[in-house]
Amino acid sequence: MKESKAPDYAKKECWQHFPEITKDVDTFYIFATDYILASFEEGAPDYAPLDNEEFLFGTKVEYRDHASAYEDATNVFAPYYRQSGLRYAGEVIKETGNFDNALLSLPYEDITAALDYYFENCNGGRPFILAGHSQGSAMVLLLLRTYFKDHPEYYARMVAAYTIGYSVTNDYLEANPHLKFTTGETDTGVIIAWNTEGPENVKTNARNIVVLPGTRSINPLNWKLDETYAPASMNLGSIIEDPKTGETSIGDVGADAQINLARGVVVTNAKTAPMPEEAARIGASFFGPDGRHANDYTYYYNNIKANVAKRVAAYMANR
Repeated sequence: MKESKAPDYAKKECWQHFPEITKDVDTFYIFATDYILASFEEGAPDYAPLDNEEFLFGTKVEYRDHASAYEDATNVFAPYYRQSGLRYAGEVIKETGNFDNALLSLPYEDITAALDYYFENCNGGRPFILAGHSQGSAMVLLLLRTYFKDHPEYYARMVAAYTIGYSVTNDYLEANPHLKFTTGETDTGVIIAWNTEGPENVKTNARNIVVLPGTRSINPLNWKLDETYAPASMNLGSIIEDPKTGETSIGDVGADAQINLARGVVVTNAKTAPMPEEAARIGASFFGPDGRHANDYTYYYNNIKANVAKRVAAYMANR
């Protein structure tokens, strides 16, 4: 595969997940940054080679822990793409203040090629959800103001866009009046988003590269936009990984949720699992000392799954 050419998405090996069609609605899921530690190695390319072991392993885990939340209600399509590495993303944000500048080349070329193939050959006119996490969510927001603005015939069938783990700002919404932020649990044609942090990030006003000025979050437990506290008793189940076996289960980590309107984030007191020292150091430098970015999905996994089913049902009932 030539570096300058997008993958051939007619080939199933260019998709991390390519489903059998068993549902009336699809999800097109875009992966977060899974090219992380390897991107800091000397001479590492800015964008993930599609045969990079860390990237491939990361997308497998991310599908299990994030994208699978959409499986019960939809057919999930998840393409590989030459995503920005974490090192390069940090450099671009530092230099330009805008992550889009890291997306508007190979990542955008690949994802729009995947969307073209999907809509022309796979979608069959079905309604669909757009979803992602972190870099994937930033890509969804970019696509909503570019690709889908140019393809209103596709956009008209969008059930919702879950841009979890990246900022949907007031400026973004004002610049794109055709887009609306969610107001509750079952509205459709809207953007759903939150960024999760621990109390220390809020207390210290820590730098978090995915939390931008004027951002919004909805509470993933009570689906409110205000600061109404949602106790962990409202949590339907979080993903817990056994550190010895790597196996996952659904359990209780005390993941409550309360929006902090001043910062625009969801604050939680959930228990955190220890991370390897190097990963913890890099994570803190990007997401703050009490960032819970990696847990935006896992803390609220069963609530996300239930919400997807509710929005799909609401959309189908009003077709």
